[in-house]
Amino acid sequence: MEILLNGRPFALEAPATLADAATRAGIAPPFAAALNGNFVPRVAHAATALAAGDRVDLVQPVTGG
Repeated sequence: MEILLNGRPFALEAPATLADAATRAGIAPPFAAALNGNFVPRVAHAATALAAGDRVDLVQPVTGG
């Protein structure tokens, strides 16, 4: 299946979860996640199923000054 990950097409094998997408994309914690514009708490990443066409945004914090 294909989703949009941070605005770019990204292929995953179904079934897949939000945690699977982060792992396959190489995005390590900590990060914030949104599915189709809705925030998903970290405790729900492994249980949040993805479907073809979903829009996933994964944002890592930026430090520095």
